[in-house]
Amino acid sequence: MLDDAYDEMRTQDGAIRPHYRALMETIANLPPDELLRRKQSADLSFLTQGITFTVYGREEGTERIFPYDLLPRLISADEWDRIEHGLTQRITALNHFLRDIYSEEKILRDRIIPRDLVYSCKHYRRQMRGLDVPRGVYIAVVGSDLLRLRTGEYVVLEDNLRVPSGVSYMLTNRRVMKRTFPKLFHSYGVKPIEHYPQLLLNTLRSLAPEGRPEPNIVLLTPGVYNSAYFEHTYLARQMGIDLVEGRDLVTHDNIVYMRTTDGLKRVDVIYRRVDDDFSDPLIFRADSTLGCAGLFNAYRAGNVTVTNAFGTGLADDKAMYAYVPRIIKYYLDEDPILNNVETYLLTEDASRQHVLDNLDKLVVKAVGESGGYGMLIGPQSTAKQREEFRAAIEANPRNYIAQPTLDFSRAPCLFGNHIEPRHVDLRPYILFGDKVNIVPGGLTRVALEKGSLVVNSSQGGGSKDTWVLESQGEAVQFSE
Repeated sequence: MLDDAYDEMRTQDGAIRPHYRALMETIANLPPDELLRRKQSADLSFLTQGITFTVYGREEGTERIFPYDLLPRLISADEWDRIEHGLTQRITALNHFLRDIYSEEKILRDRIIPRDLVYSCKHYRRQMRGLDVPRGVYIAVVGSDLLRLRTGEYVVLEDNLRVPSGVSYMLTNRRVMKRTFPKLFHSYGVKPIEHYPQLLLNTLRSLAPEGRPEPNIVLLTPGVYNSAYFEHTYLARQMGIDLVEGRDLVTHDNIVYMRTTDGLKRVDVIYRRVDDDFSDPLIFRADSTLGCAGLFNAYRAGNVTVTNAFGTGLADDKAMYAYVPRIIKYYLDEDPILNNVETYLLTEDASRQHVLDNLDKLVVKAVGESGGYGMLIGPQSTAKQREEFRAAIEANPRNYIAQPTLDFSRAPCLFGNHIEPRHVDLRPYILFGDKVNIVPGGLTRVALEKGSLVVNSSQGGGSKDTWVLESQGEAVQFSE
């Protein structure tokens, strides 16, 4: 064992866990060059499909093939059952929270959450106060990040509620994996995920404005220079809906229309992959060219559904994350099924002093950032980086939280023709329309650099397919 992290494949005494045995036997029985050949075939498939992402802030080429590990991550049926129940509980409570915050504010009046924490959040939108959201659903799409601790327990690291990305990589990973190890895949009895685009489409349809039984649904993208543009095009194609940019939309009498070669066509539902700030220059950032002028007024009038709803970033704030267990208890009268990671709020004097005294041991995160940006990993940081974060925290403590450096689980990964463990997390995707739907699995992200704890693709991470098994037993034995 390299460290005390939970090993997804091996028990503490080094034995291979039952549900990994068939996978490891298959790999061991392949000819020496066969794994390399299959890896090259998978890489070529990603290349020809244009499965890429964009890295910002790099002078060399920014467009990259998404790094992919050939060995799947396996999750047993009972483990998945707990994850599914925990995520359903979480999205239900967070929807209650957002509905309350933008209406009666009971949770603030009962002093469960500090009022100034809400009002100081840069993603809180006063324009949403008193606005009726279709079906009361603020969050239709969520990608929550889970870690597995050394005890084997899954915990939630953060919730991604604004414009969660990565689901296209989950789907394309699966397609490539089924071609690379077809017999192995079918022998394992893996639960399917291919129906995600249809579930997403059904979710969007269920949120259409009243009186629009055959809604016209579009996906709003910032455009080709966005890091997730491949995903936007992929999902629109899979759902059979139009991919639009802000310049393709126009509003008239509080109704949104799409420009087409046949004239204007009414839009009923917008799956929005553009941040609040850039969605409507009349309401948010006046200098934005990515959105549609008048979109918010059409939304407020109930003539178009925009999802996720404006203002959902409030529950995405990393400082608000610390209160999610209390939010679950307040609205559902239940204890969390999936626990949070211990979190220090730096607006509290004692917590802030503790963090400043232990910057070399903790992880510090900017509350509004994502993708691994704005983060200090104490044990891997330099003295200069710690001093920079110290100054930033002291200047604006509300902008940061801190957490322990977690020794989260490792899974086997392929490097050349040998296998090494690397740290992994899991991002399942939750859909909330007329009911909650979670496809069994998610995007397993991998810290490909040895010893690294950063799984974000923008910071050198990759991904692998996630197999949720139909049963608890071992897979059928065979030759691939």
